[in-house]
Amino acid sequence: MARTMTDPLAAIADQRVLPVVTIDDAGTARELGRALRSAGATAVEITFRSEAAADAIAALAADGFVVGAGTVLSAQQVQIAAAAGAVFAVSPGLDQSVVQACAEFDLIALPGVATASELTQAMSLGISTVKLFPAEVVGGVALIKALAAPFPNACFVPTGGLTAENAGSYLALPQVLAIGGSWMTAPSLLAAADWDSVERLTREAIGLGRSP
Repeated sequence: MARTMTDPLAAIADQRVLPVVTIDDAGTARELGRALRSAGATAVEITFRSEAAADAIAALAADGFVVGAGTVLSAQQVQIAAAAGAVFAVSPGLDQSVVQACAEFDLIALPGVATASELTQAMSLGISTVKLFPAEVVGGVALIKALAAPFPNACFVPTGGLTAENAGSYLALPQVLAIGGSWMTAPSLLAAADWDSVERLTREAIGLGRSP
């Protein structure tokens, strides 16, 4: 499947808040896409936490979204994601085989890190933009500030425990490219087909990142 040539990191950086979606019914992906687009979103992460993930990625990619695969744990999932139309892959941890597969299939790798040692390893693999996960548990804003001095070229996409209430403190940090969150696309909202709430919450979330 043809994939968008838009720079995924530029699209994520422009949006500042990346909706992280676990979708159980790929048949609702188009409705999800309409809600996200109406809210101003052009980039989205679909997690490999359900069997519907690949089909949902394909549907949103076909609609012109910059789509990433989330919870990517293996090189095989990278291949599936690429075939479906994903342009970036987000992992909860740092797995060199996943990073190598991303390079092979031309996906941007966003591996998860939680320590300075893992960040060092990521940068040794040529990756300077990483996912901080689980952000709130491992130190959050304070950890990013602590890592900024020894790793001035590192950029973070913190995910895990972020909410509308604490998002602003992360977005205020110059080291944060964007944040990932699922509160605007919670499974309960998708199950209820509450697209109005998805649209409203996504618009409010993106607004947090673009506030002066």
